[in-house]
Amino acid sequence: MAASHRTDQIRNIAIVGHAGSGKTTLIEALLKQAGAIRSAGSIDRGTTVCDFTDHEKRLGHSLDTAVTHLEYDGRLINLLDSPGYPDFMGRALGALPAAETAAIVVSAQAGVELLTQRMMESASESNLCRLIIVNKIDAPDADLEGVLAAIVETFGRGCLPVNLPANGGTTVADCFFEPADSTPDFSSVEEAHTQIVDQVVELDDDLMMMYLEGEDISLEQLHDPFERALRRGHLIPVCFVSAHTGAGLKQLLRVFSQLMPSPLEGNPPEFLSGEGESATPHKVDPSSANGNFLGHVFKINVDPYVGRLATFRVHQGEVRTGGLVYIGDQRKGVKLAHIYRVQGKQLEEVPAAVAGDICAVSKIEDIGFDDILHSSHDDDEVRMRPVAIPAPMYGVALELTQRGQEKKLSDALHKMTAEDPSLQIEFNAQANETVLRGMGELHLRVIMQRMKDEFGIDISTRPPKIAYRETVLRPAEGHHRHKKQTGGAGQFGEVFLKIEPMPRGGGYEFANKVVGGSIPGQFIPAVEKG
Repeated sequence: MAASHRTDQIRNIAIVGHAGSGKTTLIEALLKQAGAIRSAGSIDRGTTVCDFTDHEKRLGHSLDTAVTHLEYDGRLINLLDSPGYPDFMGRALGALPAAETAAIVVSAQAGVELLTQRMMESASESNLCRLIIVNKIDAPDADLEGVLAAIVETFGRGCLPVNLPANGGTTVADCFFEPADSTPDFSSVEEAHTQIVDQVVELDDDLMMMYLEGEDISLEQLHDPFERALRRGHLIPVCFVSAHTGAGLKQLLRVFSQLMPSPLEGNPPEFLSGEGESATPHKVDPSSANGNFLGHVFKINVDPYVGRLATFRVHQGEVRTGGLVYIGDQRKGVKLAHIYRVQGKQLEEVPAAVAGDICAVSKIEDIGFDDILHSSHDDDEVRMRPVAIPAPMYGVALELTQRGQEKKLSDALHKMTAEDPSLQIEFNAQANETVLRGMGELHLRVIMQRMKDEFGIDISTRPPKIAYRETVLRPAEGHHRHKKQTGGAGQFGEVFLKIEPMPRGGGYEFANKVVGGSIPGQFIPAVEKG
């Protein structure tokens, strides 16, 4: 059984950033530094904790958010390794509600990239505390001073370094905890330390007076205003590290454990009770040991052999093995036979999970992404305000290469869409085709390969058919005289037709303008039908 931790000892940190910034390698190095693993794995060899699927090993990139944890300085630090390709942004964004802190990793070689900015914005919209990690500081072509300047220019003057690279990026100089008389590669330790303290004491009048009067301010006195500065986005610490050489890893772990907020200190996620405009805010209290259990499912994995694995974050109360919980507004409860702490693909059973814990349960088929788990029917209507997941931008029509696999395909697609919030399936009745939509060509290519490898389904794809439609653009009139000769007097009918466009979105309207005519009424619907 894993050791238990109090809520105030837990840190939940989402590691996000552009592809190639070194997120997975950094987590591997941190796990090794903290003693969670014996040796650091390699992406090239396919031995990392986070990239454990065959597809991730083959591509050399994360395709889904992976959950890991380590213990450091008496804290349990949960790290969420998020994919960095835009095609898999939906999975990265879906994991943000599980964390108090978003650590945005920036490559010292590439600097601020597109997804760096997108994830910073999403973390801010989710009201998370933010931390920027500049990785690969040992790279010979890295302009570290320029990277810091670009970070400040892009994200504001609240981005301040808590350490600085030294000795050509081979070490770092501490600028916050124990600022020493060392010489960084640029700027100075004293200047960096002063900037951080200035930024923090701005939020505390008493500390500001002490600071202006020249009194020494301890780290303990700085803690609470430091947390407030993080919560308000007034301060975004910047850490320089090298996952390859290990430079700065100890300082980063110290930042995680001592400066980043616990579930009791971070901005609480927004929960609502009810639906639509009638929904009202629902207060969730992670400090309430006796409160109802409330958890949020942020990750689903469906394995054809293991079954459904749901990873959830506890936001209130406690849940124990054997406990009965409800899923959303379902009236029937489910018993949690096992609760697991997750380390990549490894599951370690734990007796209970408290507020702040990130755990998983398996083989519960009714559970889905974004579901709320709770212990009381009083919370049946509680839900978390959803994260804005980008709409699919790319679609392909699916064609089975082997007949008789329609049911198998339907089951596989259902499981795939259960895992991925940015994947959608639709049936185009007009074209009589099934269309799969995702974030891009790479996204759907990975899905196709998974269906072949995991479910034994061969599928060919083609562009979806487009159902072109015509509409009336301007008014027009027509007249026709229909003659019918029956051997005696001739018969004829006068037909007048007038059409004109409706306002956009106005639909269709038929008007019968026959006045004093002798057309039988039962013929009028046939005229309208055409």
